Amino acid sequence: MNLDLFAPEELSDKRQQQLAQDAFVLHGFAAPYVAQLLPLLEAIQQVSPFRHLVTPGGFRMSVAMTCCGPLGWTSDRRGYRYSAVDPEHGRNWPPMPEIFLQLAQAAAAQAGFDDFQPDACLINRYQPGTKLSLHQDKDEQDYAAPIVSVSLGIPAIFLFGGQERSDKSVRVPLFHGDVVVWGGVDRLRYHGVLPLKEAEHPLLGRQRINLTFRKAA
Repeated sequence: MNLDLFAPEELSDKRQQQLAQDAFVLHGFAAPYVAQLLPLLEAIQQVSPFRHLVTPGGFRMSVAMTCCGPLGWTSDRRGYRYSAVDPEHGRNWPPMPEIFLQLAQAAAAQAGFDDFQPDACLINRYQPGTKLSLHQDKDEQDYAAPIVSVSLGIPAIFLFGGQERSDKSVRVPLFHGDVVVWGGVDRLRYHGVLPLKEAEHPLLGRQRINLTFRKAA
């Protein structure tokens, strides 16, 4: 891995921040993987480009999205669901690269979740001004596996709430290379992202890329 691409603080900051009983931020955990992740991300979007999904209520999501792995998450007027094929072209989603799987499993294990076997990687692209409203990840068939969320690019404020939408949320600053892992008793907590502020990252420009690994089936 070419570690020269990262600032010293990104490589040395390995602090683990506990958000709740089974929820953690692993600061800088993904930094050593980035040099391998970025060209693979480019290849994935060449096969399955980013798109703005429509919610069942007819609203266009501000965050652009694509997927890789055996299953991909999609949304339209018919509802939210996982599918083995990309509805844009009717073919399978791009395979999940081995380095993606290694990162997801290593982060999960660091947070206390061994034997994580994700079958879906949701790839979200945020630009300044975009946000993600509070929601639960509950389209999966089994909630025993954790969620592993990798942040790349410009900073974001992650909202980590409670079991009800009305519960107070904690604001968690996330930076390039940070990974959030939550599962167990915290698996169905509401979470989201505040509108991103104007910024530019030396590798990714005016965007934040978020990889969210899940065990969907």
